Amino acid sequence: MNPLCSRCNLVVYPTEKINCLDKYWHSRCFRCETCNMSLNMKNYKGFAKRPYCNAHYPRANFTCVADTPENIRLKQQSKMQSQVLYKEDFEKNRGKSFTVVTDTPELQRLKKSQDQISNIKYHEEFEKSKTPHLQEDFEKTRIHQQQHPGNTPSAAAYQPSAAPQNYHYDPAPEPVRPAAAAPPPSAGKRYRAVYDYAAADEDEVSFIDGDVIVDVQQIDEGWMYGRVERTNQQGMLPANYVEAI
Repeated sequence: MNPLCSRCNLVVYPTEKINCLDKYWHSRCFRCETCNMSLNMKNYKGFAKRPYCNAHYPRANFTCVADTPENIRLKQQSKMQSQVLYKEDFEKNRGKSFTVVTDTPELQRLKKSQDQISNIKYHEEFEKSKTPHLQEDFEKTRIHQQQHPGNTPSAAAYQPSAAPQNYHYDPAPEPVRPAAAAPPPSAGKRYRAVYDYAAADEDEVSFIDGDVIVDVQQIDEGWMYGRVERTNQQGMLPANYVEAI
């Protein structure tokens, strides 16, 4: 049985039938509800199961809600509840710190580098503070020799009277692998370590004060690459921990 057209309520035959918006239409009856413009399946827009053209398609408008006394009361009540919850959370979490810093390998490396820089600055300050004491003792010894040319001052006279003590703690170097054979003599640059240094990474090398470092290659202003003669280990080392021979 053939259906009826949704606009003219006449029988729609298959040759002129349009099935759209859950209804059946004659091709001539499928028109805009406002301007009666002929539509097809490509240019129509449906609203409330009725066809419209693009110009007369109904636009949805926002509904304005009146600020009634009941709405004002509900708004104030919600605000008071949120303030109560905020105060409860504040009292529970008072005195607690939420800052969590993960001790990653990169942070450990930066910390060790800062400790090494602090150690170098400490030695520099110590050398600067020790120099005035030695100069003062030297002047006292020279004046004593001029006043008493027949008396030779004892060895104690040359010792600093109040030289500051060095309380720096150098950590013990990590155990190193013994060399299988004595390394051949190096023809490159040679340096001598003036401080102890413990390797902070796999590509670095450890050494102690007095070690001779050969085959040294300058990488930048702060780092070198070389081999320690005592352990026959090679790797990166800080340039301010050694001095040229």
